[in-house]
Amino acid sequence: MRILVLVHEFPPIGGGGGRVAEDICRGLAKRGHEIKVLTSHIKGLPRKEERDGFQIFRLRSARKQSYRASFLSMAFYVLAGFWAGLRFSKHWRPDLIHVHFAVPAGALAWILFKLTGIPYVLTSHLGDVPGGVPEKTKGWFRYVYPFTPLIWKDASRVVVVSRYTRQLAEQYYKVPMEVIPNGIDLTLGNQGPLTIHNPPRIMFAGRFVSQKNPLQIVRALAQLKDLEWECVMLGDGPLFEQVQRSIASYKMEERFTLPGWVTPQDVIQSFGMGDVLFMPSLSEGLPVVGVQALVQGLAIVASQVGGFMDLVENGENGYLFPANNEISMVNALRSLLADHEKLLHARQRSRELVIRFDINSIVDAYEKIFMEMVHP
Repeated sequence: MRILVLVHEFPPIGGGGGRVAEDICRGLAKRGHEIKVLTSHIKGLPRKEERDGFQIFRLRSARKQSYRASFLSMAFYVLAGFWAGLRFSKHWRPDLIHVHFAVPAGALAWILFKLTGIPYVLTSHLGDVPGGVPEKTKGWFRYVYPFTPLIWKDASRVVVVSRYTRQLAEQYYKVPMEVIPNGIDLTLGNQGPLTIHNPPRIMFAGRFVSQKNPLQIVRALAQLKDLEWECVMLGDGPLFEQVQRSIASYKMEERFTLPGWVTPQDVIQSFGMGDVLFMPSLSEGLPVVGVQALVQGLAIVASQVGGFMDLVENGENGYLFPANNEISMVNALRSLLADHEKLLHARQRSRELVIRFDINSIVDAYEKIFMEMVHP
């Protein structure tokens, strides 16, 4: 099959949605499918790249930051993608389009479908669902929502990454949806015996934005100074300097490491030297960092939101707590940090649970959908 992939952010820029798209492209390319990706360009990256058997084409955009896509940059992506998509449709003739995010790439897929008749599969990652990430999308959804129902309705198939994403999307879009979670290559995990680091190492990875709630990590750990631990916070964003100031105000500089923005490979490698993933997010789809934590056998302490409910067996491989409930998250962390036997059990259980998210099974599910569309 020839598959045109539309996604406005793709590694090394963007967050979890782009990493999911990359994993699926890699898996399909290994099976002999022809894959071309249309994504946004940012200064310092090549316009065209060959990677793992598929091609990446980066389009002109107004994108300035790796961790954030402005409304303007998304509009530029749709405009540039229109002309590039038409060229590929005419000369390469893809069998189908796989689009990640209803906004903005879904708009581009819908336009191309109307002009060329090439069917598309939509994968929604929560941030493109009204109310999914309100602090990020509340403003501009007022303007685009009147048009998004058409994008969902005209998709040949709609995939969502978690049960929570489906529940939320069903409030707005009356179309059949199937859940395919984000996956990971199980060979990336450390297969050796698990041990607890001395001191135990707490990990965070993500954008430093209000949705991820990074300041809450500092406040919570400030209440656990009596225990031995250190914390590594991977990522960057508008709250980065505020997090640094908060750490300094609690005089915990020696306990925290903030490397800044890192690649997905760096995240996996860093998680291999961790013990606990701590994510007090306010909203999530199916968080890629959660799956990455499972493959490295990390215990997970996370908000009871979105896809974390699919990743954590409460009391087994970690704990869930109500979003922004500081008392609950502190108690959960204390329970693990003060009892290394319990922490080791949680880590071992995470390693067992990750089999559910084997990328080969995820690619199987997408390939089945694509084959059914091309050869009904």
